[in-house]
Amino acid sequence: MDRTIEDFVRGLGLDAYLVGGAVRDELLGLDSKDADFVVPGVDYEGLRRALERHGRVEDLEVAGRRVGARLYPRDPTVRAAAPAGIEFAPLRAERSTGPGRHDFEIVADPSLSIEDDMARRDFTVNAIARRLETGELVDPFGGAEDLERAVLRAVGPRSFAEDPLRIVRGLRLVAQLGLEPDAQTLQQMRDEADSVRLVSGERLGGGLDADGMGELSKLLLGRDPARALRLARDTVVLTALLPELEATIGFEQHSRRQHLPLDEHIFAVVQAAADAGAGLPVRLGALLHDAGKPGADGDHAERGARLTKQALGRLRYPSRLRTHVTRLVRSHSFRLDAVDERFARRFLREHGDELAFDLVALKEADLRGKQVLQEELDAAAQLRRLLEQERAQPHRLEDLAVDGTDLLQLGYSEGPELGRALDSLLDAVVEEPALNTREQLLDRARARVA
Repeated sequence: MDRTIEDFVRGLGLDAYLVGGAVRDELLGLDSKDADFVVPGVDYEGLRRALERHGRVEDLEVAGRRVGARLYPRDPTVRAAAPAGIEFAPLRAERSTGPGRHDFEIVADPSLSIEDDMARRDFTVNAIARRLETGELVDPFGGAEDLERAVLRAVGPRSFAEDPLRIVRGLRLVAQLGLEPDAQTLQQMRDEADSVRLVSGERLGGGLDADGMGELSKLLLGRDPARALRLARDTVVLTALLPELEATIGFEQHSRRQHLPLDEHIFAVVQAAADAGAGLPVRLGALLHDAGKPGADGDHAERGARLTKQALGRLRYPSRLRTHVTRLVRSHSFRLDAVDERFARRFLREHGDELAFDLVALKEADLRGKQVLQEELDAAAQLRRLLEQERAQPHRLEDLAVDGTDLLQLGYSEGPELGRALDSLLDAVVEEPALNTREQLLDRARARVA
């Protein structure tokens, strides 16, 4: 955590504690972007009054519940270190409201201890606090020891009942940190798996800031997403989160090339994308690329694209990311026959630069999830090299040596005719880049209009 933030909070005189992921990451020797603090001895209103002297304060809500406050400091140095603000919460605890396991509420209580607050956290590795004033660690549930043993353990029997998103967060920690859930935590995941359907799409996928960084995305961006996805499947969390993948589980492909059940193939492709350092769009594409295979009558990629659009829409992924991943899935099954410079230019022309390179990344990951000859992997690598080489050649309308104004002066009319003419010129240039001179293109355009 940025020391500027910690020094600022320490100077507020609130006797604050750093909690959660920031302390966990400190113990693991990792950098952390988390900076969450709890403040003893105040309720929500008292916390807000204490913070208002130091900047603008907003109520912090999660899933419609008030959970604390976000401070935007006046100090420009601190504001630069924490542009999204600094999160504070009072000490909180569960209060029963009925006989059922979901019959409770979370309340702020100035009389609580820091240990009481840790008791309502999700996992023991996140139920560790560090008192800023003294540096003392408060670890009432043995979270530091669990970190050393790489164990993921729920703090209590109702951890997931309070917020089912915690199940997916736990799987994310499996992918990111290599933790292994203990038997009791696994059983709790199974028991509450169906409740994941009740979590808002933003928290699961699209992110509360509409940045695409919900818990599923963080899981996929971890170092071992395949392990987490297998646990999600085995606890029935996967089908609650992505019912579009239910038919892939145990689906046998009966092919020497496709030697794995479809779900295992998908997990292998996601892992291959992770191992290659691929970005989130490719990893989402890897997760959903073969969703359309079971029940496909013809083109499984087209069916998969429809399922992808449905899934990412439900999970509230940003529109641009949703469109990009849907296109990835729709086009992922292209062949690698006769890969040469012209193939690369045509590929760039058809898909555009960003999608073209992501399609190759997905293709490479897909091949590594199958039993294929080295020649296919070599062809994919060759296409990547040629895309880098040929992207400097004209393959977009704006690359042409003429534009619509030039064609209008030749007698073309505004409308589809003009668009078709420009497309025809671009097709010719993609086939032979040397044609991209003003004189040659105008000659072709004159011949066409005549």
